[in-house]
Amino acid sequence: MTATPTAGTETRFGRLLRTQGIARPLAWGFVALTIFMIGDGIEAGFLSPYLDELGFEAGQVATLWAVYGIVVAVAAWLSGALAEAWGPKRVMMLGFAIWVVFELVFLVFGVMGGNYGIMLLAFGIRGLGYPMFAYGFLVWITIGTDEQVMGRAVGWYWFFSTLGLGVLSSYFAGAVIPFIGELATLWMALAFVVVGGLMVLFLLRNPVTQKVTLANSVKGVVSSITIVASNPKVGVGGVVRIINTLSFYAFVVFLTTYMVRDVGFGLAEWQAIWGTMLAANVAANLISGYLADWIGRVNVVAWAGGIGCFVTVLALYYVPTAIGPNFGITIAIAIVYGLALGMFVPLSAIVPLLAPQHKAAAVAILNLGAGLSQFVGPVIAGLVTPIGIQGTVWIIASLYLVGFGLTFLLRSPKDGLGTFPTPERIPA
Repeated sequence: MTATPTAGTETRFGRLLRTQGIARPLAWGFVALTIFMIGDGIEAGFLSPYLDELGFEAGQVATLWAVYGIVVAVAAWLSGALAEAWGPKRVMMLGFAIWVVFELVFLVFGVMGGNYGIMLLAFGIRGLGYPMFAYGFLVWITIGTDEQVMGRAVGWYWFFSTLGLGVLSSYFAGAVIPFIGELATLWMALAFVVVGGLMVLFLLRNPVTQKVTLANSVKGVVSSITIVASNPKVGVGGVVRIINTLSFYAFVVFLTTYMVRDVGFGLAEWQAIWGTMLAANVAANLISGYLADWIGRVNVVAWAGGIGCFVTVLALYYVPTAIGPNFGITIAIAIVYGLALGMFVPLSAIVPLLAPQHKAAAVAILNLGAGLSQFVGPVIAGLVTPIGIQGTVWIIASLYLVGFGLTFLLRSPKDGLGTFPTPERIPA
């Protein structure tokens, strides 16, 4: 457990933050994370059609995103591995620098220069940036937060991260593109990232870390692999993390087409349903953290996450198929589905605490699981062609039952039916 300030040195506001899972030295980091993720997510909704307008082929655009996704998955794992050897702030600053430098190359020499080769290279390398920054901060949280409030701490992390990446970035892009155009909006993304990175640089103090050497770096990377052998439960946590979001990434591939073409929803209607689901997920990221510290982290992930997703994945297919394009009922199911997806957030508290001496390495495995989920989801979606949508949906739903069972293997003596920690019970 990390040391906490004494009663005589801690302000009332600092104590309030700490009891809610936000360690006072890291408070500005949550703000910086949100601003950085706004910048990183601005391009998601319009970059593909914008490149299409510039004359790039659909296959080229798809390849661009595929390369980016592979690099992100590797960087997600690497961020935890290097954080153990270098310290989280150094990893975050490396990610910040990579993002800025290669975004400049991407915009100036790739997009503005019309050079696809440079675009592919720069966009791919830039994929190292955001996972190092974002997941580096997640490691920092796991080593800088009291164990009693770890659940709500990671809840706040995912709340601010998804708020910036999936919500505020979309609203911002939609608001400014009609006035300044796509290219200027991409430059605005760079501005957000710079502000977030500089906030971490100047407002957060690096925790005490060992000197950066090649030996330490190799040791950190090796540790992030061997920890699965020395602590198999960490590997199980990584598998559950893959299962967590695989339905989301699979649905992105085929569900919109099915709902619009076959069920009969208007595209605007379905976008409203999907957007509301994402908003519910943002709220669930925070709710699940508090709930986990109250009734037990494993219980929340297994029952609310695993069983919740099993039920809602099936409902999201069968109910609209049976009753047609009923907006009210379908959006209600989508909201519950978004909430269930967010109930896996306590994994970010469970798994690091299974390896208290190697928290960064444990987070690296979780990050790898998150990256692999982006790969596994579309692969499963590819089953729609040979076995149909119904069979594919059942495979997805069944995997959540597997995750339900695996989650109970992560139980430790400290988890279970807990009690909600009050300020008086948290060490001062």
